[in-house]
Amino acid sequence: MEIGIDSFAANVPDPVTGRLTPPAIRMADLIDEIEVADRVGLDVFGIGEHHRPEFLDSAPAVILAAAAARTKTIRLGSAVTVLSAADPVRVFQEFATLDLISQGRAEIIVGRGSFGEAYPLFGFKFEDYDELFVEKLRLLLKIRDATEVTWAGHFRPPLNGQGIYPRPLQAKLPIYVGVGGTPESFARAGTLGLPLMVAIIGGEFRRFRPLVDLYRDAGRRAGHPPEVLQVGLHAIGFVAETAQDARDTFFPGWLTMFGAIGRERGWSPPSRSQFDAMAGPHGAYLVGDPESVAAKMLRASETLGGVSRITLQMSVASLDHRVMTRSIELLGTEVAPRVRAAAQSGEPSHG
Repeated sequence: MEIGIDSFAANVPDPVTGRLTPPAIRMADLIDEIEVADRVGLDVFGIGEHHRPEFLDSAPAVILAAAAARTKTIRLGSAVTVLSAADPVRVFQEFATLDLISQGRAEIIVGRGSFGEAYPLFGFKFEDYDELFVEKLRLLLKIRDATEVTWAGHFRPPLNGQGIYPRPLQAKLPIYVGVGGTPESFARAGTLGLPLMVAIIGGEFRRFRPLVDLYRDAGRRAGHPPEVLQVGLHAIGFVAETAQDARDTFFPGWLTMFGAIGRERGWSPPSRSQFDAMAGPHGAYLVGDPESVAAKMLRASETLGGVSRITLQMSVASLDHRVMTRSIELLGTEVAPRVRAAAQSGEPSHG
C-alpha cells in the first residue's frame, strides 16, 4: 500500500495568534514539506487546485515542478486537477513536462472540484460541470494514447491531427479519477478502467463500500482485469506522538477552516464533539498517534475491499511548519512501516 500526503497549500490566519504567513514563506515551507516527505520514504505527494484566497494552489504543476527539482523518489501529482474547467491539451503538456523534470514521477488525478470558482473564472457554466468533465476526460485519455490527435467536441475547438508535445518519460502517464460520493462517477471510472481516488472527508469509511463495489463491478463488466481497478483513499489526517496531542493540535485549525466553509455552504457550526467522533474508531479522520493511525488505515482498507493508496490531507488545519514537518516524519518513519509490514504479511487490523 502506498502512503502519502495531499496539500491544498492552505494559507489562513493562525487560529490562536491571528497571524497570516506571507505567501512566499508559506510556499517555501510547502516545498520543504515535500522534501521531508521524500526523505522519510513516503510514496506520493499531491497538490490540489483551488482558485480561492485561502489556498495558494491555483497552479499545481508549477509547485510540483519546483518540488521535483528537490526530491528523488516520491511521486508527484495533482489532487485534483479541475479538468472540467481546464484545457486537456494544456493539462497534458504541463504534466508531461513535470514527468520529464521529475524523471518519470508525475501523475494526474482529475476531478470536477469541490468548489465552483474555476468555472466562471475560465468561462464555463457550473451547471455543465458533468458534461464538461466527461468530454474533457475522454480527450485527455486520447492525448495520452496518441501524439497526433483528431478530435471534435462541444466545449473546445477541434483538433485536426496536431501533435501534442512534449511526451512524458513514462510510457503511459498515470491518470486517476478523483471522486466524492456520486455513484455515476464511480461507475464511469470503472467503465474506463481508470484507477480511483476516493475523497472521504466525513462520515465513516464503510459508507463508501457500495460505491467502491459499484466501481469494481462496472470495471469487470467492461472487461478490465482486477489489477487495473485500483482504489485509493484521500482522508483528513494528522499524526503526533500521542492521540490526544494529535487531536488537540489539529482541532483549532480544523474548526477555523470548516467553520468558514460551513458558513459559506449553510452547514451547522462544527464542534469539538463532532471532530472527536470523526477522529474516533469509526470516523473517517486519520488523526492520532502512529499506532492508531496505522491500525485505522488497515481497517479502512479492509472495509473498502482493499486499497492501494492512502493519502492524508493535513493542510486544512493551518499548522505551524515545524509541527507539520514532524507529523510528516512520523507518517513516514512510524506509520508507513507499520502499514506496509501488516499489508505484506496479511495480518488483520486491530480494534
